Parts: sequence; structure tokens; C-alpha cells
Amino acid sequence: MNDDSQRALRGRIRLASVVSALMLAPMALANEPAAAQEQLTVERIFGSRDFDVRSVGPIQWIEGGRRFTYVRRDGGLTDLIAEEPGGDMLVLAEGRTLVPEEGADTIAIENYAWSDDGRRLLIFTRSERVWRQNTLGEYWVYDSRSRRLTPVSTAGKQMFAKFSPDGTKVGFVRDNDLYVTNLETGAEVRLTNDGSETVINGTTDWVYEEELDLRDAWRWSPDGTRIAFWRFDQSAIAPFPLIDYMELYGDPMSLRYPKAGTPNSDVRIGVVEVEGGATSWIDPGDGDWEYIARMDWGPAGDRIVFQRMPRRQNRIDVMAADPATGRSRLLFSDTDSAWVDVDDDLTRVNDGRELVWSSERDGRNHLYLYDRNGRLLRQVTRGDWDVTAFHGVDESGRWLYFTGTEQGPLQRHLYRIRLDGSGMERLTREPGMHTIRMSPGAVHYIDVYSTSFDPPVTRLHRADGALVRVLEENAELRRRLGETRMTPPDFFQFNTTDGVTLNGYLIRPPDFDPARRYPVLMYVYGGPGSQTVIDSWGGDRYLWHQLLAQRGYIVASVDNRGTGARGRDFRKIVYLNLGHWETNDQIEAARYLAALPYVDGERIGIWGWSYGGYMTALAMARGGDRFRAGISVAPVTDWRLYDTIYTERFMRTPEENPRGYEESGPLHHAAGLTGDMLLIHGTGDDNVHYQQTVQLVDALIAVGKDFGLMIYPNRTHSIEGGNTRVHLFGLMTDWVEERLGGR
Repeated sequence: MNDDSQRALRGRIRLASVVSALMLAPMALANEPAAAQEQLTVERIFGSRDFDVRSVGPIQWIEGGRRFTYVRRDGGLTDLIAEEPGGDMLVLAEGRTLVPEEGADTIAIENYAWSDDGRRLLIFTRSERVWRQNTLGEYWVYDSRSRRLTPVSTAGKQMFAKFSPDGTKVGFVRDNDLYVTNLETGAEVRLTNDGSETVINGTTDWVYEEELDLRDAWRWSPDGTRIAFWRFDQSAIAPFPLIDYMELYGDPMSLRYPKAGTPNSDVRIGVVEVEGGATSWIDPGDGDWEYIARMDWGPAGDRIVFQRMPRRQNRIDVMAADPATGRSRLLFSDTDSAWVDVDDDLTRVNDGRELVWSSERDGRNHLYLYDRNGRLLRQVTRGDWDVTAFHGVDESGRWLYFTGTEQGPLQRHLYRIRLDGSGMERLTREPGMHTIRMSPGAVHYIDVYSTSFDPPVTRLHRADGALVRVLEENAELRRRLGETRMTPPDFFQFNTTDGVTLNGYLIRPPDFDPARRYPVLMYVYGGPGSQTVIDSWGGDRYLWHQLLAQRGYIVASVDNRGTGARGRDFRKIVYLNLGHWETNDQIEAARYLAALPYVDGERIGIWGWSYGGYMTALAMARGGDRFRAGISVAPVTDWRLYDTIYTERFMRTPEENPRGYEESGPLHHAAGLTGDMLLIHGTGDDNVHYQQTVQLVDALIAVGKDFGLMIYPNRTHSIEGGNTRVHLFGLMTDWVEERLGGR
């Protein structure tokens, strides 16, 4: 896209954001006296529910996409509701009736799944968090005919329970072993027997969950007679201690966490009969593979299709294995000189005779069609834009549905195209972000739509894009937002000194006066494939930025090289050299902002969390006196301390790339820090360990640098719980006020 069309797009986005805000919710902005509007506060944003976004869900499609079900919450009770597209409603399970036994408390539906025949409902409740998500809990089976509620097991909480295809059994994981319960007899069969602290069956180790988004690690065969599962042996991974400092002697917990360059789990795919017996093993084939990233049965049950990767992650091999013999063969490979991303786009079409696959092989992420033997049939989508999500196929109409950036990297729209590559059409119209939940067979879809100034609206559509009705418009949230002095972000572009165009946004104070000079706080994430500059609702962090704008700051964000939705080359320039181009672009962005006539170039700050915390620390160390102050939350400070899969995807191992690791770590640039930096970390962070901040602190002390430090005891990477967020963002607000002086 050339510069003229980019400028035109930018103008359309800016105008559309304001117009859509006025259409969807008449927020009181320019026409209402300032005295009648409320200021945002940290307590309201993070300590109340004033700005909660209402959603519909969790949604499950039934009857082939002709109806959908969802949970309706009323106080402490949860009802399960079924709706027709036209709005007719039926209560399938009343919360007050979900009582395990007389005198017991009702159970709340946290998540659920239907048996294929629609007779039984599997309810997940009383859950506990396992790392990022609540995946350990109780599963109950509700029979819609008898209205009886039966526990799947009484021997302990379970994980990842699923109905068998015929609905007569439920499989699940407990204590790292696989089990199956027969719902007719109540008999429970243990299928694996070696689960332990080091051996994991049916779920995954920490790094697969965090970096490959894989938690549920077992699959029913189509006929329900067998189960295929991942088995992890993590005994080669050294344990890393997480200390509970609130206990008298600091209660330690060991987490097997593979750091860059160290051993990973040994992983295998096993197949076991549901009646019990010995496990047979899939031969993953010869070669330098390290990871098995995805796996599922073929539709006929005659093969298992899995994806394996070498440790460098520069190739994905799509393999097919015979579950009877264990022998496997290569269907096709996708390779890249940098890395290849894992996703869930591999989809069977035409009763398994064809496969849809996504790839960046032409420089943009597009969809391709293969036959079942791995022969490429055609590239289905093409153009100077990216497919960002694949939603499914309408087999009868031969339509393929996907989300893409054809309207520009700041937006996401739903499209459909025929499998022969013809007839592509855009189904969503309003500029902004459209998040799609497609029904089976692409009969209907649910669109959660928002912009950077408009909170989400949830709508039901027919597959051709026609609106059926609005499911949730967040009217109360819009009313409350309309009572505040908020200003829409202004999207912009600028060119770096080496000629690269970068996207950014500015949030100006409500009473912005171009004759004045304002301090700026830059917000950064900047990691590979990410985006902060996107026309989408930003939640409580966005509201905090609006709070700062009300206090006299300009808040800015720029997507540096390495971020997403602008093609393979823009994203993968960071390979083997994390931090270099990203911080270069943030420093250039600060220089660009400082030159604006309404910016005080002596009062520019920067802040970020996780990768953004890493970027903040490194940019301040590399940027000379460009940044007066910064807040680095939960930062990576040395990539040698981070996990194998994420780090080596971009950097290879420390042994292969010692210079890259040395140059990319903020703790190796501590002497360059000139501004005031506040470091924040939770001691219970299992993702970016508190160790990272401790080592940066030591490096700063060694070179005589002053800094601020706030530790949150036992808080995880998200630093939340109780009053934590109010305290955290109150602290950050005060730090910004003291260092940059908004008013």
C-alpha cells in the first residue's frame, strides 16, 4: 500500500472512530460542559465494576449451528439458556436445580459441553487456577431427561473432561494420568499408570502450555474406542524454585521450567484402548524434531495427523501416522529461514479428502489447500495483507471464512472466499475490530465488534453477513463512559530515519491546546507479532491512559518493527537480534514526538509490561537522555533466563547465538541508563521470574545507578488479586506525576 492510500486509510479510521462512537452511543464529549462530566480515577477503573464489559457466553452452538446456548448469571445462580436466531428462548437447566444432593449448595456453571446427541451436559465448576487458566476442577454430568446431576469422579478434581463421541463415557485427566468413566455403569477405568511429578499424560508441561497454547493434550478417536494422548517426561528439566515469602520459612515450590539452551521434556504420542490395556506408541519419524505441537485423529479414525518441529522452530512437518502400527509418514512441510508459527488452522475439508493450511511462504500469511496425501492443490487467498484467523468452511457452498487485514493493519474484518480462490467478499463493514465465533457448517456467526473508542457490541449474523439481532450492546458501560471526559485516540504515521513507516496513536488531553507543550508517556509492548496500535477497545489499561490524558499528559504508542499484521519481513527482521530494531524504533518515535510543537521534549516517559517491560528497560538504557522516566513491569532482563520455546524461536540457543544474547539483555546495558526507572515485579511470577529483576537490580547497583523498585509478594505475572491493581496503578500514576509533571 502506497503512502497516499495509507494517509487516506488513516483519515478514514480516525473519522470512523468518532462517527461510530456517535452512532453506537451518544457519549457526552465536546457538547457537554466539562463541569457535568466526571474524571476517571484509579479506584473506579481498577477497584470497582463501573467499567466492566458485559459479554455473552460461554457460547456453544447446537443442532449444527441453528441454535446456540449460553450461561445466564443471576446472583450466585447460573442458568443454561438456548436461543433461536430469532430470539426465542428456552431455559435448559435452571441454576436453582443444579444441586448435587439434598442440602448441598448449588453448583455454578463455569464452562460446559454437550454430548453429540444433546441429551447430556458436562458442567465444569469449582475450578482452580493452573498457571494461566482455571483448568482443574469438578465435572458433573447433567441428564436433560432425568434432570439428574452426577459427578464424573469422586476421587479428586479433574482436568479436560470430554464426552465420548456416543456420549456414554467421559474421559479426563487426574494427577497426570488418563481415566474414563462409563456413564451407564459408573465404572472408572485408569488408562495410564505412570503419571507423576515428572511424567505427564493427557495434559502438558509448563512451556507447552505457555508458548504453544496447548493444555488439553488428549483426543477421542471418532468411534470412541481409543484415546490418543501426549506423554511428557520432564525429568531432564531442572526445577526452578518459587518461594512463598509470606510463610515463616518461605515455603518453596519447584517448577520445571526449561530455560534457553537447556533440555526440554521428552515427548511422545500414545494410543490406548478405552477399556484399558497397554499403550502403543506413534513413531514420529526420523530427523531433528524436538516438539510435537498439534495432534488429532483423521475423520475415519484410520490415521493420526500431528505436527512436529525441530528445536529451531524453522520448520513444521505435517505427519500422518497409522494408529495400528505406529508408522508415520510426511505429508508436507512448511519452512522459513527465521521461524514458523504454530496455530490451529489445519482443517479437514470434504470428509478429510482436503486440508486447509496457513503459511507465510509468499511474504504474507495466506490460506492454502492440500489433498489428504499432502499434495498442494492451490493458494486460496492472496494479496498484500494477512489472514489473521481462520474460522471454518461451508462445505455445501464451498465457502471458506477468515479474518484478515485487507483494510489495513489497524483493523480486522471477516471475509469469505470460495475454495477455488474466487468470489472473495468482506462481510463486516464498520471500521475497527471484529472478533468472530463461527457456527459449525458456517450457518451463523457471532461478531464481537469494538473500536478504540467504542466498547464491544455482540451481534448475531447469518453467514452471508446479514444482521439477525444484537445480543449485547453494553449500554450501561456506554452511559458511564459518556459521563467521563474521554478523547478518541488519533492514529498517525511517521517515517524513521532509515525510511520505515510506523503506525502510532496519540491520546490528547480533553482540553488540548496546540499552543501549549505537554509531557508524553509512551506505552509499549513491541514483541514479535503483537500490536498496541489497533482500532480496538483496550479495557482498563486504555482507561488508565485516558485518566493520564485528563491529568494533562499525551499518551502515545507506536508499533515498532517486529510487530504484527504487516507481513513476514516486517515481523521477522528481529530474528537473532531481539530488542535492537524494536528499541531503535521506540527511540525514533520519542525523537519524532519531541519535535511536535505541542510536546515538551524534555518530559517524555515510557512504560510497558512483560515484553513491554523489557522494551522499556532496554530503550531507556540505549536511548541516551531521550526518556526522562520509565516504568518497567515484570521485564525480561536477560533472554538466557527465559524459556526455551519462546526465546529460541527468535534467538536460537545461547550457544548458537552468544552475541545476540549479550546485546539483547537490558542488564548488559545497565551503564547506559540515564532517566528515572521504576522496576515492578511479583515474586510469584512463574512466567518471567522475579530473578530477572533481581539480576537487573544487581547490575544497576554495580554501575552506581539509582532506580525505584516495587515488589508484590506472591503475585504472578499479571500482578492482581484483592487491592493489588488499585495499589499498582496508583503507584504508577504517582510516579508519572512526580517525574513528568502533567499539570
